[in-house]
Amino acid sequence: MKTAIITGISGQDGPYLAKFLTEKGYKVIGTTRSYTNSNRKNLEYLGIENDVLIEELDLLDLANIAHMIKKYKPDEVYNLAAQSSVHMSFEQPIGTFYFNTQSVNNLIECIRLFSPHTKLYQASSSEMFGKVNHLPITLESPMNPVSPYGISKMAAHFMIKVYRESYNLYLCNGILFNHESFLRSQNFFIKKVIRNSILVKYGKLDKLLVGNLNIKRDFGYAPKYVEAMWKILQVEKPDDYIICSGKSIMLKDIVYYIFDKLNLDRSRIFVDEKLFRPNEIYDIYGDNTKAKEILKWDYNMSFYEVLDILLLEELNFMRNKNEI
Repeated sequence: MKTAIITGISGQDGPYLAKFLTEKGYKVIGTTRSYTNSNRKNLEYLGIENDVLIEELDLLDLANIAHMIKKYKPDEVYNLAAQSSVHMSFEQPIGTFYFNTQSVNNLIECIRLFSPHTKLYQASSSEMFGKVNHLPITLESPMNPVSPYGISKMAAHFMIKVYRESYNLYLCNGILFNHESFLRSQNFFIKKVIRNSILVKYGKLDKLLVGNLNIKRDFGYAPKYVEAMWKILQVEKPDDYIICSGKSIMLKDIVYYIFDKLNLDRSRIFVDEKLFRPNEIYDIYGDNTKAKEILKWDYNMSFYEVLDILLLEELNFMRNKNEI
């Protein structure tokens, strides 16, 4: 039985990855900063709360990480823990940069010292590339981040490469473009649009407030993207990969699609400039050729298919909870 540690287990990707790994026979340890604030609702939603061992871990405490690594000698570590909100990174730039870099530095140093056989997956981000002159984005594209979050992820990304090349460790970066699911937290665009549009439909809200809709993003489906995380650690040679759909879609088209599905009048969509970011990327999409060829990762979903899944899942959940 292989052992895997998933940091940031309570977010969106962690529970889907944990379910995927337990079904493959892994022993899965999920980490949380605090037992008292541990959020198990996403694990419970997927029915795997009893299949994952939860451990308390402070990724800013080197001794705490060392104890965890020596205790389990994990075959694989999936580092999903981060301050992951771009919007919040503008409000908390110092805290975002410190946590998103120092946590990674601590983790890979403990692997180097105490468990060099351990394979590590680092969750990198398309936000590292920022404003680019040429699309699609490849691993050779220059990085020009436009947010504190993007800068923090870029620093961690290069530290992974430095340790991999300097110490011959199995460390990989997975550069995942936007990927969505029912488990997405409500401060993220797709989740917020779907939930609030449903609330408009059922008379709980008068209108949908949105930010800048004239931008495009490369969106995918999170349960399929966590499969790629695992595949990245199964090939012989550690490397970095872009995981994306390979296409971008206008945010306006997403909102209109949801409204049309719910038979809502588009006049109830209101743009609030307070929701605009201080600095914006207007179009971004990646090239997933390497992942498809080397990892044999199969992904061909259109984002409209994903939206259909998410809308139905949200409607069923809100009805069961008597929210609508």
